Amino acid sequence: APRKRRFFFMELLIVSLASLFAGLVDSIVGGGGLILVPALFATFPTAPPATLVATNKSAAIWGTAFATYQFSKKVEMRWSALMPAASAGLLGSLIGAWTVTQVDPSFLRKALPFILLALLAYTLAKKDMGQQHAPRFKGRQEAFAAVVIGLLIGFYDGFFGPGTGSFFVFAYVRLLGYDFLNASASAKLMNTATNLSALVLFTLQGHVWWHLALPMALANVAGSLLGTRLALKHGAGFVRYVFLAVVAALILKTTYDGFFR
Repeated sequence: APRKRRFFFMELLIVSLASLFAGLVDSIVGGGGLILVPALFATFPTAPPATLVATNKSAAIWGTAFATYQFSKKVEMRWSALMPAASAGLLGSLIGAWTVTQVDPSFLRKALPFILLALLAYTLAKKDMGQQHAPRFKGRQEAFAAVVIGLLIGFYDGFFGPGTGSFFVFAYVRLLGYDFLNASASAKLMNTATNLSALVLFTLQGHVWWHLALPMALANVAGSLLGTRLALKHGAGFVRYVFLAVVAALILKTTYDGFFR
């Protein structure tokens, strides 16, 4: 029994530390799943994948929710566009999660690295993109554009998932004219919504390990508070560099998953 307890605390320490780093990265620009999901799979190799993904979501949602709150105190959140967009993201994610039970998403595995590579190349080529905050739309136009983005990327998150935060940031910068800091703040709210719908589904199916979810959530929030502070202190340029690093890491990860696994 003491040996079992020692093992449990060791596992808890590993996944909590991973959750802290994931919260830090996630709060700046998304991509925390790159850290936490592999850590969970490495620590619990015999556990069902759905359980580990669900447990990841149960921690990540708290980090993104706290990051949204922290950003909202310092950054102008365009709530009239973001709230309907978050609802659309939640709906899109639910439709995506249902669709994955009907259609195999494996065709996306090989396409995703190339999509991300195009996104990285475009961002590198457009050096001024996302440096100035100059929203392109106002009122209903902005709300409509944000709802379309929320629905499409929300669907992708429910259906497949990797890179969702990066896609949200890119869409807000390129299509809506936000700078990287404001885009990241908005993406946090969208991520919270899409994570919520997935978490509700996983909870109803009994997939969440709640004994791990609570300490991991606390660690994720701690990382999130630190990451938000860094983003607010260093601004859009810093968020852009982290965005590029996360997208580059996603390209490596999705290339390995799609072609070498």
